[in-house]
Amino acid sequence: MERKNRPSSIAMSPSLPQPTVSLEDNIVTARLPSGDSCQVYLYGATVTSWKTSDNTERLFLSSAAALDGSKPIRGGIPLVFPVFGPPPKDHATGQLPQHGFARNSVWEFLGKNSSESMNAKADDTVKLDFGLSSAMLSEDMRKKWPYEFGLVYSVTLGKGKLEVQLHVQNKGDKAFDFQCLFHSYFTVKDISKTTVSGLEGASYVDKVRKVQTFTEESSDIPITSETDRVYSTPSIPPITVKEGGKDSLTCTRDALPDCTVWNGWEDKIASMGDFEPKDAWKRYLCIEPGAVSSWTKLEAGDAWEGSAAFEAKL
Repeated sequence: MERKNRPSSIAMSPSLPQPTVSLEDNIVTARLPSGDSCQVYLYGATVTSWKTSDNTERLFLSSAAALDGSKPIRGGIPLVFPVFGPPPKDHATGQLPQHGFARNSVWEFLGKNSSESMNAKADDTVKLDFGLSSAMLSEDMRKKWPYEFGLVYSVTLGKGKLEVQLHVQNKGDKAFDFQCLFHSYFTVKDISKTTVSGLEGASYVDKVRKVQTFTEESSDIPITSETDRVYSTPSIPPITVKEGGKDSLTCTRDALPDCTVWNGWEDKIASMGDFEPKDAWKRYLCIEPGAVSSWTKLEAGDAWEGSAAFEAKL
């Protein structure tokens, strides 16, 4: 018997394209419907690839980088924690390796989150979370830095954008000091035509010139020789990389008042065994947001968070 006034069937909308995330061989790969993608190794939670929708690789990765967990990965975005550079011998980090242990520890993949942008037709961002705690360190490393901590590192892929965020929690009963930095290697077409802006008026420590402190006078800083400068910018302005006079990348920061600008140039790169090809010094530039010019003190039970967002312009 046929019902009278039966409700009309509800039209089913076609399913919208969604971000995809996979974990294989300890590598997390994320891809957006737009074609943007990124790749993160669990070793060091190191981002080794960031491609925009035009399939352009935005990160530099050495062709000789060790990807087997035998040493920190050369290129991409190595994560520096809890000390930047060689640790001071008279400090609590004094027994740790250069740049700390985060970049050569195996992290846990905690999962993904997708969020739909306003008025977007499909999810156009995906966030990947990675975790590292004191319990995951080797016994030897725990003896060298005997503090209880928890780290959550988030990598968010968007259309033409990549954001990295570090959440640090002191889970112990005593305070500890730390530094952190995103050691980001970016591709450029020609370092001789590349400049950096947004740092005019900032003080910087020049490691090439006897670790002296200077004030930046240039609005567009050219890279004409070995460059290794730690800029301190309390107001945290945006930093822009320009290629051939055109903006190619912008970096915005939160709670990260410092930024290292580094290119090893020909002679230094020639002496680095895991940096290939040897002429690649012409095609990379490190823009490294961090909190490294002083120590951040984290009391028992407290937490800290810092982030950087990179946007491709060309």
